[in-house]
Amino acid sequence: MGKDIPWDKFEAAQLTDDQAQTIKMNAITEWAALPATEMFLRDNQHDSDFSAFMSIWFFEEQKHSLVLMEYLKRFRPDLVPTEEELHAVRFEFDPAPPLETLMLHFCGEIRLNHWYRCAAEWHSEPVIKQIYTTLSQDEARHGGAYLRYMRRAIAKCGDEARLAFAKVGVLMASARRTAQALHPTNLHVSKAHFPRDTVQSRLPDPEWLEEWLDKQIKFDTSWESKVVERILHNLGLLMGTGFKTVQELNRYRKTLSTDAANQAAPA
Repeated sequence: MGKDIPWDKFEAAQLTDDQAQTIKMNAITEWAALPATEMFLRDNQHDSDFSAFMSIWFFEEQKHSLVLMEYLKRFRPDLVPTEEELHAVRFEFDPAPPLETLMLHFCGEIRLNHWYRCAAEWHSEPVIKQIYTTLSQDEARHGGAYLRYMRRAIAKCGDEARLAFAKVGVLMASARRTAQALHPTNLHVSKAHFPRDTVQSRLPDPEWLEEWLDKQIKFDTSWESKVVERILHNLGLLMGTGFKTVQELNRYRKTLSTDAANQAAPA
């Protein structure tokens, strides 16, 4: 925050009330790195190396929320999230299979990279444009780190990992056929807290995310296509085969699933 962000370049006339409100909502959603880290540490007690990496990931992810709040403290102090608003997104996630969760968050980093790139283009105020550009670069780098752990998982677990990654990949690359873009922010993660069992549902404005994507930054089909392309491209590298469409990935998943069922069946 001291070196990468040009705080002295702030132009008040270039920041609207609506834009400032979106910065507040993003600051709160990024605070959810805290319960995500608690989930990762709980569900990966068998993997000390990955758990140690979480200290790096959490440190960098938490700075995303902190830099957005620093922006608000400097330029729109009336919109700084309260302690209660931040604490609302800290709740315990249900246990989930580690391989599927790893793939889910890998796809989440790809999606956030593109969301923040799009947001940087939408904003006109120079400081927040630089902040969103920096955040998008962080998310891309985190995706690269997750990809290394996915590659390691395939070396260790073989088709079990391939099937887990393909299954979640089909889900996360099919956003154009669902009512909303799928991301860890809006997935149901705690049955005990239903219906307030997503990060999005615990925001001061639960409808904010769709409004931000559809009507403000206008994350349209061209942007969504870039997300899908990156997911398919990276999965193709992992699996040693190319996937041009979600349908091709789904056929690959079905083959793996059939093979796994045949191997599990009695002789």
